[in-house]
Amino acid sequence: MSFPRRQFLRAGLGLTAASSFPFVAGCAGLPGAAPSGTRVSEGVYRTRVGSATVTAIADGVAVRPLADGFVRNASLAQVQQALREANLPTDKVTIPFTAFVVELDGKRVLIDAGNGQFGAPTSGQVLSNLKAAGFAPESIDHIVISHFHGDHINGLRGKDGQLVYPKAKIHVPAPEWDFWMSDANMAKAPEAMKGFFQAPRRVFGPIASQLDRFKPGAELLPGLVSMEAFGHTPGHTAFALMSGDRTWVFLADFANIPQLFVRNPDWAVAFDMDAEKARQTRRRLLDQAIAQDWLVSGYHMPFPAVGRIARRGAGYDFVPLG
Repeated sequence: MSFPRRQFLRAGLGLTAASSFPFVAGCAGLPGAAPSGTRVSEGVYRTRVGSATVTAIADGVAVRPLADGFVRNASLAQVQQALREANLPTDKVTIPFTAFVVELDGKRVLIDAGNGQFGAPTSGQVLSNLKAAGFAPESIDHIVISHFHGDHINGLRGKDGQLVYPKAKIHVPAPEWDFWMSDANMAKAPEAMKGFFQAPRRVFGPIASQLDRFKPGAELLPGLVSMEAFGHTPGHTAFALMSGDRTWVFLADFANIPQLFVRNPDWAVAFDMDAEKARQTRRRLLDQAIAQDWLVSGYHMPFPAVGRIARRGAGYDFVPLG
């Protein structure tokens, strides 16, 4: 692997300024600098990152009416104007879900697991799209989880209680485990939030002793590094794949709906648990994506959710790979 991984790790990926990191060859911030991918089917998209393969696996969408408060620190009129400028409907928001499979050194790694049988009727498509991509559930060697919100973990276990990926080793961020599995935290949570504690218990409780609880910043597999990206949740984690002279970073829920929160990175979505920390994380990661010429993906970016970050006025833009 030509990328200086040890130097990357020593710099503390995701923890310090972008100038601390070794520069990755390429045209930083310019769309089209990375090779294009291949649309395998409507819900499957595949691209190369060095010698690794990254496959986007669509899990469908959820549609919700747009209401005041969806963005905490912007008026409904401002949000509607941003949607209008992006040629999107102004009365509703469509939130996509995309998991990823990384094939690296003979291993298959699923990043986040989707809604499974517990989300909106327009979601829960990970398994069918894995099949379309040529991946059987039994062929998944590792699963890495960005955080414990239900749309990321419910796909690990069906309503019948059976694990969907029986042979996979599951890696979860230790700060997420510590927060969501705490009975004390659940007891003092607002009533409307208590339900969020149930999915982690259902999914992870029976296999608690088998999980790898990693500290964000750890290298999970050779070439796959976890990154602290706190704010959306207490242990929200991103992942960087380094292969050859390329870096692809899965940013998870750092920005819900890029036309709003990438273009306006200081806006706070209602789902962020620590809005100020999430804002700082978003700014830091967006700056790093440009400075380091990352290929990036986000769980809620429009499918196929693979592209680059470019500057746009006081904010940024997500430029799809194409």
